[in-house]
Amino acid sequence: MKILAVDIGGTFIKYAVMNDSVKFISRGKINSPTGSRTDFFNTIAEIFSGTGAEGIAISMPGIIDAERGVCLKSNAFPYNNGVNIVQVVEKICGVRVTVENDANCAALAEAGSGSLTDVDDGFVMIFGTSVGSAFIRGGDIHRGKNNLAGEVAFTFSDGKLFQDFCSVPALLKDYAQARNLSTENINGKDFFKAVGRKENDALACLDKFTRRIAVQIFNVQMLLDPEKFAIGGGISAQESFIESIRANLDKVYAASPIEFPRVEVVPCKFLNDANLIGALFRWLK
Repeated sequence: MKILAVDIGGTFIKYAVMNDSVKFISRGKINSPTGSRTDFFNTIAEIFSGTGAEGIAISMPGIIDAERGVCLKSNAFPYNNGVNIVQVVEKICGVRVTVENDANCAALAEAGSGSLTDVDDGFVMIFGTSVGSAFIRGGDIHRGKNNLAGEVAFTFSDGKLFQDFCSVPALLKDYAQARNLSTENINGKDFFKAVGRKENDALACLDKFTRRIAVQIFNVQMLLDPEKFAIGGGISAQESFIESIRANLDKVYAASPIEFPRVEVVPCKFLNDANLIGALFRWLK
């Protein structure tokens, strides 16, 4: 059986034809549609055409009611708010379709065969252009009444959203300001090269960034008590990023007036393929 997995991001769409053993058969990447709902669905249809796939598994940003297939709210694609994605794509392509929030897809991938396979309850945080997160409970996504469970990006701290502090662009912006540089001249690779050189400004920015993440991890632990946190996004491949989170989490525990069990923090296994793999797992369920 062949299934087309489509990971729709704000900038790019990554897609892959996979079999039900999670083996990649083919894959590609194109620009995301920004014009209209018609462009959005035509793009999916064009990707599907000629693949011979027997189903389509969609990962996309936003608040998604996966059971009904409805996009409740998406800042990236606001023209899809309230639209039943599954019904529209099934009508166009004639195969069974599922749709799931992108962070939930990453969490399903990690719970299914990644870094969370050994726990019942785990929490995933994905750091990229924004912040995605999801709560795995009993090996599956815990959604809450309004499909909002686990959405730490929209929690407030000092009058700002967590995603405003802890997205990768926010990290690079802090570093650019510290070095009196334009943000256009800074990317993640350059930043972590500076970290590797032990550059003081880079180390200070990384410490400030991961301190905020560590505080959020501690807060989530107090609320939900997961056994393990899996950290994803391209940045999670940087060992210095994960180690800095762990070091700052140690400081948070040390500052607590009560001694609590220390939660494990690990990088996600699947990195940039997590959404595709998780979308497939959702379809197979």
